[in-house]
Amino acid sequence: MPASPSASTRAAAAPPGGGTTPPPGQRPGLALAVITGSMLLIGIDVTVVNLALPDMRAALDLSPTASSWALNAYTLAFGGLLLLGGRLGDTYGRLRMFVAGVGLFTAASLLAGLAPWAWWLIAARVLQGVGGALVGPSTMALIVSTFEGPARARAISWYSAVLGGGASVGLVLGGVLTELASWRWVFLVNVPLGAALMVLARRVVREPQRPEAAADRPKFDLAGALTGTVGVAALVYACIRAGDTGWSDTRTVAALVAAAVLLPAFVLVERRAAQPITPLRLAVRGTLARVLPPVALYAAAMFSVLFFLGQYFQEARDYSPVKAGFAFLPLMIGQFTMARLSPWLVRRVGTAWPAAVGAALGASGLTLLSRIGESDAYPTAVLPALLLIGIGAGAAMSPLTTYGMTGVAAHESGAASGLLQTTQWLAGTVGLALWVTVFGHATRDAAPGATPEHVLTHGVAAAFTAAAVCAALAAVAALPLFRKGKNPGDDPDKAPGKVHARG
Repeated sequence: MPASPSASTRAAAAPPGGGTTPPPGQRPGLALAVITGSMLLIGIDVTVVNLALPDMRAALDLSPTASSWALNAYTLAFGGLLLLGGRLGDTYGRLRMFVAGVGLFTAASLLAGLAPWAWWLIAARVLQGVGGALVGPSTMALIVSTFEGPARARAISWYSAVLGGGASVGLVLGGVLTELASWRWVFLVNVPLGAALMVLARRVVREPQRPEAAADRPKFDLAGALTGTVGVAALVYACIRAGDTGWSDTRTVAALVAAAVLLPAFVLVERRAAQPITPLRLAVRGTLARVLPPVALYAAAMFSVLFFLGQYFQEARDYSPVKAGFAFLPLMIGQFTMARLSPWLVRRVGTAWPAAVGAALGASGLTLLSRIGESDAYPTAVLPALLLIGIGAGAAMSPLTTYGMTGVAAHESGAASGLLQTTQWLAGTVGLALWVTVFGHATRDAAPGATPEHVLTHGVAAAFTAAAVCAALAAVAALPLFRKGKNPGDDPDKAPGKVHARG
């Protein structure tokens, strides 16, 4: 007897082999774990090398220049390629780019862990950054396409919590692995984790549908890719180099000139391109445009914390790598906790209050750190500041990310995510270069005959003062979010029939 329509439908929907395994997209919890797990790996590798660098220097006979590039090669490749990674995902498939990026990152981690020479390690770090740039924008796009409504806000809160804690986890992990095993394990630990994520991604993450035109005949904006990627990379390189050699260095100036030429050229190319690598309207109107200023300012302020406190703990207070790593745990705990609470906050008061108050809390914590001394006790001088900064970051960044991505069309979510992450990365890199400049001037102006610990602490305090001003400006930049949007999609956190406090 022929099967009934309903039976046929059930048979067609069932997985092969009688299966009990649901198709991709029907296990959203596991899909979210895979997506956020990948970004945890990417975030960890921003800082995991910091505390392992002395052992690397001894093992590979790294020169001072090579030592800095063991850190910065990853930053340069990752920050420079985010825009390109976002558009590649939109054009050729986000899951495809996600898996390719995790695969490249994993292979590069293996190469870095086995590196016999300095140039090998630096090249592997570049490949890690390329892989991370393919993964980063696709993660947010996959979350947007997998979850809707309140579930999306909760998913982004998990994402923000994991991403925000990645740098702190990297410091802890780098210190522990270096002391208990070897510096090589700060890279090799990524290999089994990355391989597992690749396998799971294919099984539990769904490839979002693309517009027919993009699926049938993708057009790639080569001119935009070249001008945007090289322009952003030049700006990142200039800021990295300025932190080491100053703004008047010949190569720094040359990179700034290249960025000043290429980035305006990128804007002109994008205005005329049929399928631009970054639709410029995303940066000038809509929900994403409204969050970019506070996100940029807050990222610039936050990049100071891990960099300067790491120096303070190890050089002024003589902390071991493990102790220095664990000293950052309150920051991670505060950020993770508030990021998880952010959907609840947004449902009750909207986006503006958490964003503005969170940035103000971060500014307060940085202000406390600006008064730090070389003999101050950690529980009274550092712990309260780290808690304020972590709580502020968790309260602000997750709602801003959710709000910014809600007003973006699904087929442009990769490009939008790439733009958002590039804004954070560029702002953080530029900000850190500025704070290093402030630090340098302050150390030169320290009292004659002062101890090295006092000179370093004086410079760190001055840098935190500048970063606190930047965080306060982020709170001011969030104030326009209190205004009602002009378009229906401009206030996605306001449910119909529910009144929020003008935000």
